[in-house]
Amino acid sequence: MDRERAGKEILELTRTLLDADYHYYVLDDPLYSDAEYDKMMRKLQDLEKKFPDLAVLDSPTRNVGGKPLERFKKIKRNQPMLSLSNVTSKNELMEFHERVVKGLGSGPGDEIDYVVEVKLDGLGVELTYDRGVLVLGTTRGDGLVGEDVTENLKTIRTVPKALKKSNEKTLPDKLVVRGEVILPNRAFLDLNEKRLDQGLQPFANPRNAAAGSIRQLDPKIAAARPLAFFAYAIGKAPPSWMARHCDLLQAFSAWGFKVEEHWKRCKGIIKAFEWIERLRELRDSLPYEIDGAVIKVDRFDQQKLLGRISKSPKWAMAFKFAARQAVTFVREIKVQVGRTGALTPVAILEPVEIGGVKVSRATLHNYEELDRKDIRVGDAVLVERAGDVIPDVVKVIVERSPSPRGAKVKPPEKCPVCYSPVEKQTGETILRCVNRSCPAQSRAQIIHFAGKTGMDIEGMGEKLVDKLLDAGLIHDPADIYTLKGKRNALVVMEGLGKTSVANIIEAIEKSKSRPLDRLISALGIRHVGEHLSKVLADKFENLDSLASADIEDLVAIQEVGTEVASSITAFFSDPDNQALLHRLKEGGVNPAREHPSALGNELFGDILQGKTFVLTGTLDSMSRLDAKKKLEALGARVASSVSKKTDAVVAGSKPGSKLEKARKLGVPVIGEKGLESLLNGAALEEIIEKD
Repeated sequence: MDRERAGKEILELTRTLLDADYHYYVLDDPLYSDAEYDKMMRKLQDLEKKFPDLAVLDSPTRNVGGKPLERFKKIKRNQPMLSLSNVTSKNELMEFHERVVKGLGSGPGDEIDYVVEVKLDGLGVELTYDRGVLVLGTTRGDGLVGEDVTENLKTIRTVPKALKKSNEKTLPDKLVVRGEVILPNRAFLDLNEKRLDQGLQPFANPRNAAAGSIRQLDPKIAAARPLAFFAYAIGKAPPSWMARHCDLLQAFSAWGFKVEEHWKRCKGIIKAFEWIERLRELRDSLPYEIDGAVIKVDRFDQQKLLGRISKSPKWAMAFKFAARQAVTFVREIKVQVGRTGALTPVAILEPVEIGGVKVSRATLHNYEELDRKDIRVGDAVLVERAGDVIPDVVKVIVERSPSPRGAKVKPPEKCPVCYSPVEKQTGETILRCVNRSCPAQSRAQIIHFAGKTGMDIEGMGEKLVDKLLDAGLIHDPADIYTLKGKRNALVVMEGLGKTSVANIIEAIEKSKSRPLDRLISALGIRHVGEHLSKVLADKFENLDSLASADIEDLVAIQEVGTEVASSITAFFSDPDNQALLHRLKEGGVNPAREHPSALGNELFGDILQGKTFVLTGTLDSMSRLDAKKKLEALGARVASSVSKKTDAVVAGSKPGSKLEKARKLGVPVIGEKGLESLLNGAALEEIIEKD
């Protein structure tokens, strides 16, 4: 690239990034996703490296954050709050390690002690304590100058107002603590829901919500939100008795600070990388957002020797995980008709990669939500994909949308598939097609019925269902059990052959003997999911007894309320549903409630009655679903999360964060052999004692 073109690109990138910094740090309203920002920043860094004399004086590569807001008192600090350089691959991490080794004058084979912590996605702040009492709290600001938000920070319960006196070490008279203010995911969703109800723009992510909460003039606003503070660094030289960063983290806990629990001291870069990968696996199970891991040289003397560059320390690095959010454009807004007739608007997007997955569709939930977020065709939108959750449009970025914008999307008056009228029931936000015979509803019902949460008919996915519908071989779930007599018609269908058809017929026959709770779930009764299906199956002997239950019988069940009971009785009193159930029975589907004897445990009865278990990791001898069923057949309850009330955690290979939480709470842990002994009648106490 020639100098003239490089100069233009440097100026353009500088302006774009400075504007992005202003929106992100000052307005708490990002214009770009993290991935987009990082890409532009790296490009600017590369250009400035090749043409250093063309760099602008206020280049964002030389700044740490945004300028403090004028409305807050400015506080200049002696030691700048630095930001971290980041890497995204193992190779880049190894290059960081090589620089550390070279900087310390060590040999290439020397092991360096590192500490690896989660990289919390929140607002960086600094707390100053005088003789153990909080006297000042500031935002990061531009690194050297922050904003005085002391009163807001005092409203956070995990910010100690007075520090505990450690029994082991002397508390410094002056202590400057740095850390992150975060807003837990659940609280973030609730906050955005309230903002939308009030006609306000939703926050783009928990980080911006936390920042927006702390940078309020009225501390009552911050106090009303369940913010949390995690300490991770010290702002001045550590006390003389403290040699390592891991000592500091332990001291923080002793002084009364909350420290994120998933940190680990690692011997060497390979062990450090392994723990980074472990944190990546834990990401979706944490109650707050993390966007990577932070690796630090553990010894303070080595940190001092390595020093820093203008913006970042040389002894620490952020390992960024794949971004959960990305900015793209709305091509079209379509309507999807579900099995209950619900009309869901769906955004068809310019394909964009989020978290390693190509995303081209995102749910818009319902037309009230669509109207509140004011999403239109052509808009630039921030899209989020967390874990395996369906991608969601977080917000419109008006500044990057076409001007003028497209027309507002109006709710349809008719079903886009069958053209029947649509209606909204009292107390609901969802529009529904009133035609029970709507082809789109029938298709969705069949797919749900045959799916994993229903009768689990292997091989009967969406593509096969579409072929069968197009050929007129099925019209509803009961028709699935007539396909055995239509073998010849199936064999000649495109993409099928004798072997495929034989496998499908075998899977259909196998599904006839599924337990009662699977059939209840497969029927798609409104408000009745997998868990409630099991509750109902435990209470009723068979489907006929459930069908004949009245509202009084149903509300007597602990987890069934009036609305759910009304939905169940309405389903079974409907003539069309009665006809469907009759045809299912004629097709051979009529499972009874699954008793302990059905699982081969008739000798032991309910020996685990009242016991609560949690499963984690992979089991070799059985699936976790089978283990769950077998434990429940012996009277146990299998929960999804660990608490002090958990009697034992069953840990297979590659266990998740549940194992760590069990150990922290002192909950007994048993392995797969212990589980097998348990299922064969051994007492839990004996197994715990052996393990």
